[in-house]
Amino acid sequence: MTHRIVVLALPPVIGFDLVIPSQVFGVANNVLDRKRYDVQIAALTADPVRSYHGYSIVPDAGIEALATADSIIVPGTRMPGPLREGNLPDDLRAGLGKAPTHARMISICTGAFVLAAAGLLDGRRATTHWAYADRFRRLYPRVDLQPNVLFTDDGSVLTSAGLSAGTDLCLHVVRQDCGADVANAVARFLVVPPWREGGQAQFIDRAVPQDASDSTAAVREWALQHLVEKLPVARLAQQAHMSPRTFARRFQEETGQTPALWLNQQRVRAAQRLLEATDLPIEVVAERSGLGTGASLRQHFRRTTGVGPATYRRTFRGTNAAG
Repeated sequence: MTHRIVVLALPPVIGFDLVIPSQVFGVANNVLDRKRYDVQIAALTADPVRSYHGYSIVPDAGIEALATADSIIVPGTRMPGPLREGNLPDDLRAGLGKAPTHARMISICTGAFVLAAAGLLDGRRATTHWAYADRFRRLYPRVDLQPNVLFTDDGSVLTSAGLSAGTDLCLHVVRQDCGADVANAVARFLVVPPWREGGQAQFIDRAVPQDASDSTAAVREWALQHLVEKLPVARLAQQAHMSPRTFARRFQEETGQTPALWLNQQRVRAAQRLLEATDLPIEVVAERSGLGTGASLRQHFRRTTGVGPATYRRTFRGTNAAG
């Protein structure tokens, strides 16, 4: 079954955002060796769409393509109506209104302004680029804006911050649809991090250390190989040859997360891979992923993914078989 993705280019479109879905989902097709995703660029008309930085892009179709989409992605745009006035042109509103009820609605960067102006984000969690957060709040007070996160997943509606966060969100969608192994393979090909949690901060004070010896990166790699062990900050700090206080501060500066939160997320990721690829009982999955007991696994898994491990396994196996 091919999943049809329509990327809606609205002038002046942010060109970087526009090409992310074609790249990520196209590589996913290559990894799977079949056409799991059919990605098409649509616009209000068949005319070339001007980008914010001066060049034009020829769309594949007009806005009528939205009517047959399984997922609709709105990249960043500087369109005045949604971005400054809180409204949409009539043709755009009509086109979005014809989207199938089952379609996932996804935005990258200021594309969230378009979904909000259409009323699709009312009462839902959403995010956008941090530089536009205050304006978004003023225009769309009914939206539960999460201004500091990389992306949000509110079921059928997903939003991301700007630029590279759009890659994180598309990888998240691939992970949901096809599993962690496929998403990781796509990330390796794209030479991007295989997983950045949606709740991670958009702005990280010290993402690139001045000196490799000053970084916690090596300890994070080491921790991934020792998830089944107890890893308090004191032990991680010892591995990094830092004091616990210095280590915790630098870890947060580099990842946007505390060591405890980061470890929990990595253990949930490990549990996801085991649930996808094995029939191991929940208690064994919990032990092998470092989450200890089945009760602990269920608690952390549900908090991170929104579903329990048994439901995740059934859903993934069913989706994968159907695909």
